[in-house]
Amino acid sequence: MARPTLTISEFAARAGVTASALRFWERRGLIASVRTSGNQRRFARDQLRRVAFIRSAQTVGLSLTEITAALATLPPGRAPSPHDWTTLSRRWLDRIDHRIALLQALRDDLADCIGCGCLSFDKCALYNEEDRLGADGPGARLLP
Repeated sequence: MARPTLTISEFAARAGVTASALRFWERRGLIASVRTSGNQRRFARDQLRRVAFIRSAQTVGLSLTEITAALATLPPGRAPSPHDWTTLSRRWLDRIDHRIALLQALRDDLADCIGCGCLSFDKCALYNEEDRLGADGPGARLLP
């Protein structure tokens, strides 16, 4: 029979992440552990779902702030039910669809740019003559 909790090294191996990532996420309140009398971390197995959610959300480019806000909607003090996870994921559908549309637009724009070889600056969507967009602040302005 499986033990109800895992050490940090067991949990890291099972989750496929580093122990340092687990400690970081715990400090941010994304996951939780309990402490033994010797002050060692022990993770409940239900925390594996939270780690899987964090990793998936990061893979699609969501920020830790967004992930933290989403996980905060889960009930405290008990393992989230399938209904809880479904409710959380439904809140993300519009956000994920928007992200997909942005990525598709970026892919299409980059394909056009690579195809033209940037030989036509008057038609290039990424060309920023004399850094005129720099006045708007740092970062990319023409890419989604």
